[in-house]
Amino acid sequence: MPYIKAGLRHKIDPLIDRLAAEISSQAKESGDPGAFAGMLNYTCTRLALLLARRQFGAMRYWLVALITGTFKNIADEFYRRLAAPYEDKQKDASGDVDLFQEYLEEIQKM
Repeated sequence: MPYIKAGLRHKIDPLIDRLAAEISSQAKESGDPGAFAGMLNYTCTRLALLLARRQFGAMRYWLVALITGTFKNIADEFYRRLAAPYEDKQKDASGDVDLFQEYLEEIQKM
């Protein structure tokens, strides 16, 4: 998780809050529950490209690697912090796929 100083958060958070409210409103107005995902993707992509342009100008390989790595880290952190615990609860409620346990037992014997 990229922790930034509180002073920077106080400046950025109100802008993010307004953007999130607008995206949420437009997604609801669309009537399509999946519209949220497309709008989030568009917003994050455009923000990354705009920042890259303003900070560095021309696109370069190292910048592509930096941006894709950042998005990968965001996805990994989101999954680790929220999706994995959610999946664990659902597994406990519904039962696991039996073959996972077989493989885990084989791994333990190695």
